[in-house]
Amino acid sequence: MRNIILQKSYLVLLAFLLLGAGSCKKILELLSFKVSDSSSFTIPGTPFVPPGVSLSIPGVSVPTTAQTTYKNNNTSAEYVQDVTLDQLTLTVTNPSTQNFNFLKSISIYIATNAAGSNKVLLASLPTVPTGQTSITLNPAGNKLDLYLKNSAYTLTTTAELAQTLRQNTDVRADSRFNVHANLP
Repeated sequence: MRNIILQKSYLVLLAFLLLGAGSCKKILELLSFKVSDSSSFTIPGTPFVPPGVSLSIPGVSVPTTAQTTYKNNNTSAEYVQDVTLDQLTLTVTNPSTQNFNFLKSISIYIATNAAGSNKVLLASLPTVPTGQTSITLNPAGNKLDLYLKNSAYTLTTTAELAQTLRQNTDVRADSRFNVHANLP
């Protein structure tokens, strides 16, 4: 009889633990979400620059959807605990016949302002594959809370040329950030 009571007690305790673990997971899911931003920039044609030269592209201000996304998730920037880059994809948008063959490598940095005084590596691709009109860079893994607490951030780019770029090339950068935040 005593063994039956102990077994039932263990089953009840196990049921409460499982329910509690499920509830905690649900709360964590509510506080984890994604912020997606998109921006465009132009890589200037370099008809007189030989391959192997590094090219720096001036900073592009990116208005972020972070504030709206925070609000939609019932939180705000002050409650953000952790932001990391999930994915950064570059796509050639113009000219339509251009691909990324002109790049050997590329690195994109993020800063809170155009001066770039606090820039950190956002993502890079040390070897750009040939024949691609869209490439996905490797996230640097840096903590990015500071950069997504304002209404905009600045992206700057450095790239090593694999070949001469004969004309200006427009590129769209689509970024997706993982955000973990507390409820107010």
